Amino acid sequence: MSARAAGERVDYTITYLEMAERPSYPRPPLPMGRKLALLRAEVPPVWYFLSLYDAVGAAHEWTDMHTRPQAELEAFVQDPQVHLYTLICDGWPAGFFQCDFRTAGVGALAYFGLVPDEECKGLGTYQLKTEIHTLWDGPGVARLTL
Repeated sequence: MSARAAGERVDYTITYLEMAERPSYPRPPLPMGRKLALLRAEVPPVWYFLSLYDAVGAAHEWTDMHTRPQAELEAFVQDPQVHLYTLICDGWPAGFFQCDFRTAGVGALAYFGLVPDEECKGLGTYQLKTEIHTLWDGPGVARLTL
């Protein structure tokens, strides 16, 4: 990858992924050997979402949520159809995922990731498979999108 000058035009392609049927694999059990919990936040404050978003996304250049107006961000984070789950490992947040059910019949994987300290330790597969099942368990879900 070569460096680009500020303001230089960059062509790109946006790709959407879709899953049209429930997975054939079962919901995964919590991985053994660590103290783990998966907790859904009820009406989470924006600062909590942003702390997870930054802890997971800073290394991946996630910045979009910081450019949104506060009221828009709060409406998204606290929407009853947007569910925020935190993976707690040994007492602290190791990652999170967010399920978006705002479009009828669709479960959208809004955000997903692990903090850098927990990457490549076997939690990602558990978390992703759990999110996929959680999305399929949503009300009236007929397909998943990413």
